[in-house]
Amino acid sequence: MNHWQNKATDRLVEVLSALSDKNDCYAFLEDLCTIREIMDMSQRLEVAILLKKGTNYQEINRICGASTATISRVNKCLSYGNGGYRAAIDLLEDTEQQ
Repeated sequence: MNHWQNKATDRLVEVLSALSDKNDCYAFLEDLCTIREIMDMSQRLEVAILLKKGTNYQEINRICGASTATISRVNKCLSYGNGGYRAAIDLLEDTEQQ
């Protein structure tokens, strides 16, 4: 268990994984986060998707406006992280193929 994982973070993860209705997810995210935080998180996911496709930094910046620092951080997580981005991308790819 990571040092930041505790009963409160367990609850958050349980809620996020249980919300199957898109509108409920939007409502929860909007109550929980600022719009900027939501936009930042969604941008990081888009960056990860583009990196996985082999898109270069300059093109990623042009497509979604992410800074090179953000792109580099996401790339580091894709290469050396815990696999969270890869699991999310795989989930999206599976959903899109259905």
